[in-house]
Amino acid sequence: MSECTHNCETCGMKCSERKNPADFHEPAHKLSSIKKVIGIVSGKGGVGKSMTSAMLSVLLNRRGYHTAVLDADITGPSIPKLFHIHERARGDENGVYPIPSKTGIDVMSVNLMLENEEDPVVWRGPVIAGAVKQFWQEVIWKDVDFMFVDMPPGTGDVPLTVFQTLPVDGIVVVASPQELVSMIVAKAVKMANMMNVPILGIVENMSYIACPDCGKKISIFGESHVDEIAEKFQLPVLAKMPIDPQLAQKADSGCIEDFEGNYLDNAADAVEALLK
Repeated sequence: MSECTHNCETCGMKCSERKNPADFHEPAHKLSSIKKVIGIVSGKGGVGKSMTSAMLSVLLNRRGYHTAVLDADITGPSIPKLFHIHERARGDENGVYPIPSKTGIDVMSVNLMLENEEDPVVWRGPVIAGAVKQFWQEVIWKDVDFMFVDMPPGTGDVPLTVFQTLPVDGIVVVASPQELVSMIVAKAVKMANMMNVPILGIVENMSYIACPDCGKKISIFGESHVDEIAEKFQLPVLAKMPIDPQLAQKADSGCIEDFEGNYLDNAADAVEALLK
């Protein structure tokens, strides 16, 4: 059980003496309409946050919602490649417009602003955080039901900027099976609690691989610890995603919208419930 820090801006306790913290949320562009914002987070890199962001946007799009992905991983953007988007974003006197995918999912990423998408983004933390704020405030997001924010790993400038600037309605924590992840997930969960952001649940990626001959599940990264982590923080496990060569092929070729797997259906249900 955590204890009161006597600082209502960072403390997650709901005591009788609690004062409402200052609201630092910034308004989106005046022409934008965004109903729900969902952050996809993890304490470490390489666990599949971008894949989860993309797949959730695809699943909710198939259910008839207008979805969008804001790529907040400024130094490691991969969302455009997943959707085979390589053109540059356009703007006019009103603002900047996201690029729609082939099925109508709106995407904004720093790669859509660079002259050459392979150029590295060598910026300091405050500049990177400022770019994320611009994606929120200067991009025109029209009639979006669910915006997924693909965050960089860790608990640094960008996640803090997202939590303070955007009205995040919930986050999905993405993890992998290794025991080390218990500590990593704990950091992400505790940061969300400090910022009073609801946690929808945990998605474990690379949970296992299914033998193509017999179907047996093989835990190539060791036995999963996600259930005990979830129990510790009283969170639901939304999915245990396998290593799927077909999914990897679709992602590498920019055809994520063509993948028919249902691994994240429960996670999509949890997100959809935010509107219901």
